[in-house]
Amino acid sequence: MHTRERILAAAAEMIAEDVTTSLSVRAVAARAGVSTGSLRFHFPTQRALQDEVLARIYEHFIPDDPIRDSSRPARDRLVDCLRQVLAAAGVGDEARKAWGAAYQHFIAPEPTDEIRTTYLANERASVGRVEYWLGVLADEGALPREDFAQKVRFLLTVLNGLSVQRALPSGESVLQTETETLYMVVDAVLGVS
Repeated sequence: MHTRERILAAAAEMIAEDVTTSLSVRAVAARAGVSTGSLRFHFPTQRALQDEVLARIYEHFIPDDPIRDSSRPARDRLVDCLRQVLAAAGVGDEARKAWGAAYQHFIAPEPTDEIRTTYLANERASVGRVEYWLGVLADEGALPREDFAQKVRFLLTVLNGLSVQRALPSGESVLQTETETLYMVVDAVLGVS
């Protein structure tokens, strides 16, 4: 196995063992059995390593990820990706059960270190997924390559709100209002007027 692949395999193993791991250069290099200089040759920044590992993980687990279908407009693809997240939240009873479980696990009890670590690991996975989508679109020129932290937080906040809305009684078509909201937020993130 080539050095680059050994590094990526070691980093992926580390994430599989502990999703909260930070993939430090020294730890990944030691796990891969390479020098830190060799790792830096292949991945000049920790961010470059993280991006490549996440891209590989998403390609493996979500091979038909809509973000990669460059024949479609960037805004439609990003909305479809956000819809995938919402679909997992369910609607009606299913959404209420999911939010009830989240409340029981993360809100009702006193926030112990274990609860905090578990929650932050879930949050990091969500952040990584959205950063990956924005990175793909940035590579295509659909938005500037920058620190995506604010845009990721914005998208995740809207997703959280929409998933709560799915659990609440509604007199409107959830699908229609949800679609309008998703396009509004995606247009804001992509800078579409």
